[in-house]
Amino acid sequence: MKFFRDIIAPILVGLAFLALFQVTVGSFKVYGSSMLPGIEQGDYILVSKATYFFNKPQRGDIIVLHSPQDPNTDLIKRIIAVPSDTVEIKDNTVFVNDTALVEPYTMEPPHYLMLSEEIPTGHYFVLGDNRNNSSDSHRGWTLPRENIVGKAWITYWPPYRWRLMEHYTLNAGTQAAEVGEPSLTMKVLCPTR
Repeated sequence: MKFFRDIIAPILVGLAFLALFQVTVGSFKVYGSSMLPGIEQGDYILVSKATYFFNKPQRGDIIVLHSPQDPNTDLIKRIIAVPSDTVEIKDNTVFVNDTALVEPYTMEPPHYLMLSEEIPTGHYFVLGDNRNNSSDSHRGWTLPRENIVGKAWITYWPPYRWRLMEHYTLNAGTQAAEVGEPSLTMKVLCPTR
């Protein structure tokens, strides 16, 4: 009994905490430049997988996702529109539900056009913050809910780039983009092992 209490029980508790951590938090390394200027190539980030256990993904959230075109590839993007929203890109501006978004987090405005599209049930429209250098929903795909890994939370490496991510609240009925709770920001990534 003493052996179990002193040796086995602490090991089992440690394994339980490790399993819980693996289910609720992920670590990713960013590859590419699709989320500049906020997230840079080589950044390591933590992602909260648990956030969407209890809440729906929101406009402005920075997320890690499994690419709908290649499920073995993870990407980092920002949610621009949620199910039943309409999205259109024209005049170097993104419109959600006929409202122009003011987006202070982007590298530059989009230099492309996209006809108005309604986002289907269970899907999301995502864009990279580096609008003109990102493989994202403006290329003809939407993101199924089951492909969302989690919400970006912290950049933890390199140390001089450590910070909580800033998520923006994109109100489709107003023109403002407001800073939400500090959280994570990402782009194209691969999980660290």
